[in-house]
Amino acid sequence: MTRTGEFTGMAPEGPPPWEAIARDRLNGALQRFAKPLAELVARDANEGDTRLLVTDFLSDALNYSKYGELTTEYRTKGESVDYGIVLDDKLFALIEVKPCGRDLDVRNLRQVKAQAAELGTPWVILTNGCAWQVHHLPEGDPAASALIIDVDLRAEDRRAHTVDTLFHLSREAVRNGRLDDLRAWRAALAPARLAEVLGSASVVAAIRAEMRRATGHAGHLGDSDEILAALRSDVVARGLLG
Repeated sequence: MTRTGEFTGMAPEGPPPWEAIARDRLNGALQRFAKPLAELVARDANEGDTRLLVTDFLSDALNYSKYGELTTEYRTKGESVDYGIVLDDKLFALIEVKPCGRDLDVRNLRQVKAQAAELGTPWVILTNGCAWQVHHLPEGDPAASALIIDVDLRAEDRRAHTVDTLFHLSREAVRNGRLDDLRAWRAALAPARLAEVLGSASVVAAIRAEMRRATGHAGHLGDSDEILAALRSDVVARGLLG
């Protein structure tokens, strides 16, 4: 046992070393790729040239081996898939690349989602070199895909956000379950799930306690059902939250 404030010699718990390495590598790559990416956009580069940059970014920034983990074996005539990422001899994701001057939209996903469902992989990456989207396909219902990552490498003012988000797609993060953790978090933020949490007994009890404290009505216990009804009919339904 130690006295309050006494130094124990134990370092505070922080992120694992591999995470710091992956984030630093990604941050540095974003700086290095800024100029070549801007040049591609300026000359409205075609899909083939965009694909070259995407390959380098997947390797240099996200740490996938060009020769061991990136493959074009899933790219067939008439299909929309450019790459597959294979980890531990198993297909992890399919990648569709569009020209850097073309915006991404849901129409770009149709063919690649169909092929991903056929091959049994739940992850699809869509990119034009600038924008990077990662979609997850629920098992048994590929049509109900969820957008898990959506960043633009050109957003200099959001560099920290880009690193924090795109980090989950790095090889290290995927192998350590971080992309799945992010997927679960996104699912938890769905409106139906948030409504369930907001109406839970523990949240309502916390709101009641805070309301009593804020109003100084410590003698009035308040009614949980009344708070829940107000949340449903007044706060959420009328769009007053936040």
